[in-house]
Amino acid sequence: MTDATINPDQAPALGGGGPADTTIVDWGKLFLGFGGMVIGQFMAILDIQIVAASLSQIQAGVGATADEMSWVQTAYILAEVVIMPMTAYMTRLWGTRNTFVACCGAFVITSIMTGLSSSIEVMIAFRALQGLAAGAMIPAVFATAFTAFPPEKRITANVIIGLIVTLAPTVGPTLGGHLSDLAGWRWLFFVNVPPGILSMILVWRWGDFDKGDPALAKGVDWWGLGTLTVCLLSIQYVLEEGTKNSWFQDDYILWLTVAGVIAGGAFIWRELTYSKPLLNLAPFADRNFSLGIVMVLVSGISLFGGTFVLPLFLAQIRHFSAAEVGTTMLVSGLSMFLTGPLAGRLVRTMDPRIPMFFGFGLGAFGIGLGIRVTENWGFWQFAWLQGIRGVGTMIAMIASQQLTVSTVPQRLMKDASALVNVTRNVGGAFGLAAISTILAVMSAVHYNDLTSAITIANPQAQAMMAGFTQMMGDSINPQGAAYKAFSGFLHQKALTMAFGDAFFWLALGCAFAAVLGLFAKPAKGPPPGAGGGGH
Repeated sequence: MTDATINPDQAPALGGGGPADTTIVDWGKLFLGFGGMVIGQFMAILDIQIVAASLSQIQAGVGATADEMSWVQTAYILAEVVIMPMTAYMTRLWGTRNTFVACCGAFVITSIMTGLSSSIEVMIAFRALQGLAAGAMIPAVFATAFTAFPPEKRITANVIIGLIVTLAPTVGPTLGGHLSDLAGWRWLFFVNVPPGILSMILVWRWGDFDKGDPALAKGVDWWGLGTLTVCLLSIQYVLEEGTKNSWFQDDYILWLTVAGVIAGGAFIWRELTYSKPLLNLAPFADRNFSLGIVMVLVSGISLFGGTFVLPLFLAQIRHFSAAEVGTTMLVSGLSMFLTGPLAGRLVRTMDPRIPMFFGFGLGAFGIGLGIRVTENWGFWQFAWLQGIRGVGTMIAMIASQQLTVSTVPQRLMKDASALVNVTRNVGGAFGLAAISTILAVMSAVHYNDLTSAITIANPQAQAMMAGFTQMMGDSINPQGAAYKAFSGFLHQKALTMAFGDAFFWLALGCAFAAVLGLFAKPAKGPPPGAGGGGH
């Protein structure tokens, strides 16, 4: 099937007002090449969370401590965030196909080496290299969706990307838990090999979307690269480790924050003044893009934060197994998957601000159901929460992605894609850090409130203590054991209430994004340079 439309690579004035040449689009070639990139993107995002339910098996396999195991995920995320902003430059230099295939090959090799690791140090090193390869693949897919597809087909491509971005982290713990139980933890990484090779073949054969410019190799922005690396590594580490180290009470966290802020300021100054910047910040001049970045940040917090807080509650409060947690979390993935086509139709047929407002509002309502969570909640209570949240998040994410780049010139699309993906990942890291802090602080606050409200003269407290004492009748010190059990009961109650606070703040963030989206400016027609000669 073919169709006459604009070929972005042959347009003489990207973002200009003149007419562009037309050519015949080979849809089979386009979808096979883009499909190969989507497969690679799915594996790259999946690997963020695929180890989440199997950390205990990996820990036993490599003889690591609990603190060391946290770096199996942290090293991957840190490397991924650092490389993302450089993807736009890499694809302009070498071309999208060459860059993607090389990074996908590196991802396959590092996945094998990670699975073969016999020590935690070696595993962390290869996970970091794996994250570098994965982080370079993700933004390239987003940019291709908005440069290789004609305007009328971009919503469909955006829906596919939205499904990948939302489904991959949701099914990651489920797939990882079952896979490690059936075949062993090493297959969490070996599983990347077949789809990775398929992705490389498809992209190399049919993914010739653009050409590189070797002239960009001269005058590489090394200062920009250095300051950006210091900024992202510092901020990401602070967000990942701040809760464990009491935030700024720890000197290391404090100085890394200062270093990150200074490096970030230096990077912005460098990119605005250098003739060949590593990352063009021009998209921020567009109002929709600037507002959209904030909404992408919030959607990242909602997506990754919701995916983080639910399994944590099920494991710590309900004591579900990895398989039970995975089964419960599937509701969110299914609701997102089924909503994708509907979300694409809504965004295609109306002002994107409307579905964006509705999506974020629905997400806020769904997450808000968890504010009154109790330790007795089971599958069906969370099914309603996840279903409503999943539908809302999917609609909001597709609409916000579309609106964010709707008025960005096509020549800046690769830079915009890198910025959007970095923002989403940083938003996810911020969400995880914020939720961890809320749970730690508010559980202590609620515990103090509960203990201060209970006195020895309280009839209910006396009845509970009597019940615990009777239960501990076989122990050496029934009274002491009863006090310990009663304290544990109060701790669990306080932690449950803290989870309700976490749901409240996630819901409030979605509500804020819903209102913010109304200030965006709707695009009139296709984005500049995307066809039709501009506005």
